[in-house]
Amino acid sequence: MDIFRLCVFLPLVTVAWGQYSDYYYGPYNYGDNDEWVNVYRQGFNFQCPHGQVIVAVRSVFSKKEGSDRLWNYACMPASQSLGEPTECWWEEINRAGTEWYQTCSNNGLVAGFQSQYFPSVLDREWQFYCCRYSRRCPYSCWLTTEYPGHYGEDMDMMMYTYDYYIRGATTTFSAVHRDRQWKFIVCRMTDYDCPFQNV
Repeated sequence: MDIFRLCVFLPLVTVAWGQYSDYYYGPYNYGDNDEWVNVYRQGFNFQCPHGQVIVAVRSVFSKKEGSDRLWNYACMPASQSLGEPTECWWEEINRAGTEWYQTCSNNGLVAGFQSQYFPSVLDREWQFYCCRYSRRCPYSCWLTTEYPGHYGEDMDMMMYTYDYYIRGATTTFSAVHRDRQWKFIVCRMTDYDCPFQNV
């Protein structure tokens, strides 16, 4: 094969590999100087830029700061096969001091978090900011392991594989440690529109 054909063929292979193989995200940019999106015992509202979704969550716990956590998030553009988001919204509030399970309704993907701290229970309430991409549907869903591994530990959850998206979470709350463990609900999305939607 001559050098001309190699120069034409190699970029095509690279593009095909990026579109069809499972490759890895990273490294993550958590924003300017890796700053936290909140201060202890304060509310916050974080939204990815338009067309991007959450791909990493980082947090540190402090018992002396009201058993609260600092939070930070990383965003990446959704796959081009999904197109542009057609609708975005805030989900129902998940109350402080309780365990809960929630996925984005209407087949949405998590593109932000909103939270308010409640000193009376030393915990936070949460809302997901969700975006729907046309009528694409989730499949091959699974739960991550628990983050953090133990109450009170630092947390660093990253989506390593391309084309998997966070659709929600389930959390447990410890009344003893006044902390949460999270399992994120992760799915692939179809490349075509579907006739159904989840509840």
